[in-house]
Amino acid sequence: MSRFINEQDYFHGKSECTGILLVNLGTPDAPDKASLRRYLKEFLSDPRVVEIPRIIWNVILHGIILNTRPAKSAAKYKTVWTENGSPLMHISEQQQQALQKEMDIRFQGPVKVALAMRYGNPAIPDTLLKLKEAGARRVLVLPLYPQYCAATNATTFDKVFDELKRWRWMPELRLVNHYHDHPGYIKALANSVLAHWEKQPRGQLLVMSFHGIPKRNLMLGDPYHCECHKTARLLAEELNLKPSEWRVTFQSRFGKAEWLQPYTDKTMQALPGEGIKNVDVVCPGFAADCLETLEEIREENREYFQHAGGENYHYIPALNDNIEHIKALADIIQQHTQGWAETTPGWSTTTQQRRAEKTLQRATDKGAKQ
Repeated sequence: MSRFINEQDYFHGKSECTGILLVNLGTPDAPDKASLRRYLKEFLSDPRVVEIPRIIWNVILHGIILNTRPAKSAAKYKTVWTENGSPLMHISEQQQQALQKEMDIRFQGPVKVALAMRYGNPAIPDTLLKLKEAGARRVLVLPLYPQYCAATNATTFDKVFDELKRWRWMPELRLVNHYHDHPGYIKALANSVLAHWEKQPRGQLLVMSFHGIPKRNLMLGDPYHCECHKTARLLAEELNLKPSEWRVTFQSRFGKAEWLQPYTDKTMQALPGEGIKNVDVVCPGFAADCLETLEEIREENREYFQHAGGENYHYIPALNDNIEHIKALADIIQQHTQGWAETTPGWSTTTQQRRAEKTLQRATDKGAKQ
C-alpha cells in the first residue's frame, strides 16, 4: 500500500485550474465548553504559538488551561455569536465568495478560491484536497494576516507543507508572506476610517490596535512589530494625521511574560487622564471581525476607557468583505500568480478542452487496440 495520496482516474491532459487557498486563524464550531476545549487544544498545542519547552507547557496546558479557560472563552463567544454562527467564519465565507467572483472576472482561465482555517474547520488539509479534486495544479496560499508573524503566517505554511508531503504529485506552490504595506490594503483601511468619520464625529485620537505577541519573539527576529508600525505609519500618512493624532497599541496578551507594548487596555485606562476623552479605534491587522475585535476591542476596552473618564469611544469595523478590501486582495493574488497558465491573456478554455479530449481519445484508441 502506498504511503502517499495517489491520483484517482488520472490521465494526461486532464483539465486544470489555479487554486487560491485563503486561510484565517479559525473559530470553534459552537460557543460551548466542549467546542472551545477542542479548539484551544489544537491552537495552544502549536509550538509556533507557544514557544515554551513542550514538557513544561503540556503540564500547564492539560493540567490548568484546558480545565479552566474553555468555559470562560465560551461565555465570551456567546456575546458575539450570531444567527449566522461565528462572525469570523461567516465573514470569511463572504470574502471567499466575493473573491471568487472577482477572480473569475480577472483570470482568463479557471480559478478556484477556497477557504480554510488554521485551527478548527474547514481544516487546511481538507481544503487542499478539495482543490486537488478540482484540478488545481498551481496553488497560491494567502494567509489573511497582513503583517507577517511566525505564530500566524509561518504556522499556516507549516500546515500546508505537512499536508503536501503526503501527496504523490505536488502542485506548483506560491506563498504570500505578507501585505502590510500593499497600496490597495492601505487605501482600503484609510477609506474605511474616512467613511466612519463621515458618520460619526472624529475623535481626538485614532488608536491602531494590533494583536500582541511576546516581546521575546521580537528579540528573536520576528518582523511583526516592525510591520505593524509600518502599516500604522502608512495609514496615518494616507489620512494626513499629525503624530499627536494617532497611536499604536497591542492587545490580547496572555500569560505573565512581557508582550509588545504599549498595551491597548492600559492605554485606554490612561487616555482620559491625558485629556483625551474621545477616541476612535481600528484594528488593521484583522482581515475579518472576530472575538478579539468585537468583544475585546468594541466592548471590553470601551468599558476601560469610559470607566476611566472617557466619553466617546468608537470602534471602526475590520475591512471584512468591503469591496475595496476584496479588490486589494485580488490585486495581491494577481501579483503573486503572474505567469501561471490561467492568468495569461492567451489562455483558452476551448484549447485546453480540445487538448484533453485528444489525449483521452488517444488513450482510449490505444486501449482498444491492445
